[in-house]
Amino acid sequence: MSDSADGSGRAGLRNLRTIADYQFGAGAGAALFPSADSLTIKRTTSGRPQQVHADAGRIVSFGTDGRFTLGLEGGRRLHEALAHPAYRVVVDDESEPFVRDEKNVFTKFVLEAGAEIRPGDEVLVVHERGELIAVGTAQLGADTIEDFETGMAVNVREGAPASD
Repeated sequence: MSDSADGSGRAGLRNLRTIADYQFGAGAGAALFPSADSLTIKRTTSGRPQQVHADAGRIVSFGTDGRFTLGLEGGRRLHEALAHPAYRVVVDDESEPFVRDEKNVFTKFVLEAGAEIRPGDEVLVVHERGELIAVGTAQLGADTIEDFETGMAVNVREGAPASD
């Protein structure tokens, strides 16, 4: 079941923006769900929002825990809107092809992590050049990611294909 994101229903556009602002910081809701966009909200049979799509792809899925999981399109939108290094895990050349291929990020390849990142947070995986290369879920907090030499930092959900 899908409907236009016109703000109607129990969890309209305004509510989705509020959740995004809470999860990612002020301005994230407007970046993920701009008024000018043609968005589609897929809902469960009970009417709860399940996924939000734009023409360019999936922006977010809405978990039963009340938090968003990012699609690559949602990651692109946040990458443009949030100041560096917010919700970013920055990796080097060595891990870039693996991350793009949806392999997980390990701490030894992380150059920087946004200070606000906690375990379970949705994050943007960014190459040191500044390009978004994947989205996923942080497995460790920012301090731990930067301090540890071993261990998984980010469980990658969706990688961005390399641009030629």
